Amino acid sequence: MSTRFPFTAVVGQQDLQLALLLNAVAPNIGGVLVRGEKGTAKSTAVRALAALLPEVEVVAGCRFSCDPASPDPTCPDGPHTVAAAEARDARMVELPVGASEDRLVGALDIERALAEGVKAFEPGLLAAANRGILYVDEVNLLHDHLVDVLLDAAAMGASYVEREGVSVRHAARFLLVGTMNPEEGELRPQLLDRFGLTVEVAASREPDQRVEVVRRRLAYDDDPAAFAARWADEERAVRQRIVAARELLPKVRLGDGALKQIAATCAAFEVDGMRADIVMARTATALAAWDGRSDVLAEDVRQAALLALPHRRRRNPFDAPGLDEDKLDQTLEESAGDDDDPDPDGPGGGGGEPSPSPEEGPQGGDAGAQPEAGEDGEPQPAAGGAGEQAPARAAEPFRTKALTVPGVGAGAAGRRSRARTERGRTTGALRPRGALTKLHLAATVRAAAPHQRARGRSGPGLVLRRDDLRQAAREGREGNLVLFVVDASGSMAARQRMSAVKGAVLSLLLDAYQRRDKVGLVTFRGTAAEVALPPTSSVDAAAARLESLPTGGRTPLAAGLLKAHDVLRVERLRDPSRRALLVVVTDGRATGGPEPVALAGRAARLFGAESVASVVVDCESGPVRLGLAGRLAEELGGTAVTLDELRADAIAGLVRDVRGTTSRRAA
Repeated sequence: MSTRFPFTAVVGQQDLQLALLLNAVAPNIGGVLVRGEKGTAKSTAVRALAALLPEVEVVAGCRFSCDPASPDPTCPDGPHTVAAAEARDARMVELPVGASEDRLVGALDIERALAEGVKAFEPGLLAAANRGILYVDEVNLLHDHLVDVLLDAAAMGASYVEREGVSVRHAARFLLVGTMNPEEGELRPQLLDRFGLTVEVAASREPDQRVEVVRRRLAYDDDPAAFAARWADEERAVRQRIVAARELLPKVRLGDGALKQIAATCAAFEVDGMRADIVMARTATALAAWDGRSDVLAEDVRQAALLALPHRRRRNPFDAPGLDEDKLDQTLEESAGDDDDPDPDGPGGGGGEPSPSPEEGPQGGDAGAQPEAGEDGEPQPAAGGAGEQAPARAAEPFRTKALTVPGVGAGAAGRRSRARTERGRTTGALRPRGALTKLHLAATVRAAAPHQRARGRSGPGLVLRRDDLRQAAREGREGNLVLFVVDASGSMAARQRMSAVKGAVLSLLLDAYQRRDKVGLVTFRGTAAEVALPPTSSVDAAAARLESLPTGGRTPLAAGLLKAHDVLRVERLRDPSRRALLVVVTDGRATGGPEPVALAGRAARLFGAESVASVVVDCESGPVRLGLAGRLAEELGGTAVTLDELRADAIAGLVRDVRGTTSRRAA
């Protein structure tokens, strides 16, 4: 076994280390989500923690690590009436991003279950992690249904496997640690809330600290055993401190004053539900035990809030997680002074919604003076030619209805277009390729029934053969690649108009986030187009690029379409199963270079020839409309929709239009 980097040798990640240690002391806190950029020792710290955990006593030979002092009465390897005990190190089990549900929860032998009535169960990773650590690197890239199963097991302390009426349950109590890079996509707020604590990590900007990081890493790489030996005393001291804190934890007193501070803090920051209050209480208690105290102090409540609340403050995917520490201190001070005051208006007295900060400004208010525009909505030209204009702020986003890709795909699980998936409604049966995962019971019985006499059946049991088994064919939803091609030229630069355009794209980005899509952003203006954001799962990054998008110059529409075509070509090679939806946001004008309109038409027909599903969001305004965006949609083989029609209450026929256009093109 390779020597792990010592936990106590990690430099500059005190919050991360504290959060991990608190969960080691009190696993019922609910785990840790570690967010941060790549190369910040996230995985190193988590793997190093396993070496610090005390040994566990387990029932000898039990695959589910039952505690001999109180064995699980429903353990599939039980019952453990007279249990021989053995001690072993606490395990750290890693869940790969590409794992299947069967690999996570375990699998039943369906053939034996049907033919013999035997619960032949092969344990999964949840069983292996029981009473240890379950580590999920890049948890934001894990399929949503796996995250749901994982967090349900962590919350209930048990895993359930249900297959065609056969049920198996086993204990699954573990310290859950997930790491993620927000640049690669976010977790849904509902899933964020299920993690007890969260920590933001970043590389230090202090040269001395960076030097020390490099020095220690090089020393470890040169001789891991010798480096670990240098830190053995520190590691032993932390291990002993964990044991002492666990013993002290039941004796720690959480007084009414601390509880009022916890409740007031959660109310002041408007977190949903009661999970935050419970997690804060458990964390504050663990902090006191970690410091060797039997009473929870205000400083414990403050530290618990900094670890338990930031990820619960997000209201949509574009909100940055975080906590206003000045507001936190004020709330704690006010609630501490209200211990004997029954006044319900205590913290945050004055009621109503909080006033916006000067930086935020009033919601929906004027974001600044708008420049004058001509009658047709075009900006007045600046002296000296068409110059670049400052970015316009996006209008308030709105709810849109789904734009789907026609047909049935087989891409990554999501919520946009129809697809053949492992989860969803059953549409038929087929012979399994490899291991059987979803049994179609009726089809299996129908396949076996004609052969019962020939197989010598004499009793009530069904004589089953491997060839009789049928896999359920299921249809669900997939996530797509939604590629935005946004016109940022001078013809789009009237500030009120560009604000509406950005608001529409932001609304579509929110929709893409909810439907688990990858998104990309291509912009064009002046003389060229650029990939403002390569295809990614992070809609946060797309929204940030959109917000800072400058406008001005000519309209190289053909360049934008050709750049988008190149992006899709590369993505097909990387992920051939993920289908694309092209969303072109433009007024349809094409200027600059020789024959710009004809060149744009030829570029658009490339998408039509490849049957790429496409929608043109027509941004043309003014009393005189040229209908150029509609012509572009025809060349693309897609459909056009105006900004007003993009709203959910006006888009009812758009999906049918997209499908109908594609069907006519195929015919």
